[in-house]
Amino acid sequence: MFEQLVNQLIYIFSVSGVIVFSISGALIAASKGMDILGFVLMGAVTGVGGGTLRDLLLDIPVFWVQEPLTIYLCIGSSALTYVANKLFIKRDFWIVWMDAVGLSIFAVMGTQVALIHEVPLIVAVVMGVMSATFGGIMRDVLCAETLMLMRPEMYISCALFAAVVYAGLYTTDISNLFVIIIAFIAGFSLRALAIIFKLKLPQFNNQHSE
Repeated sequence: MFEQLVNQLIYIFSVSGVIVFSISGALIAASKGMDILGFVLMGAVTGVGGGTLRDLLLDIPVFWVQEPLTIYLCIGSSALTYVANKLFIKRDFWIVWMDAVGLSIFAVMGTQVALIHEVPLIVAVVMGVMSATFGGIMRDVLCAETLMLMRPEMYISCALFAAVVYAGLYTTDISNLFVIIIAFIAGFSLRALAIIFKLKLPQFNNQHSE
């Protein structure tokens, strides 16, 4: 009974990531003045893009093809965002923070999926980072937006941190649900601090000294 409840909570957590990422994609569609089909396309690309690439590289059934409810959630959340777009008064604020939540969830869940399929830890971490970032990259490219990962504050490193924390705790005796929560909090907290305080890693100086 407890194990079934844990699995249901993990599933809800994963689905939440799809919904949040879909909303962030739909909000960018709003900023571009797209029609409802544009909202749905951007929402779906953002919601399933990273996980799709992960599953293809792992040579496993693509998650939204195996579980069509996921794509319905993308369509539904994107359509609702189209209808309720005026509720998101500070659109840029919502895009950044929705993306931060989705980034953290997908980094953790992507790493989990990879580890379940018994890949090496380093590969699982890469899959986690890829799951977290690729959907957003596709969204930004299709909308001709500056890539979120090109923002000055830390982005990919936050997904990497969440993935590493999950992979590091995966083999311990801690309940998987708690491992997921800890890793999510780690990744989201770092991203939140990066957004609020403009934290960034040292950047390469492309200027040659005379």
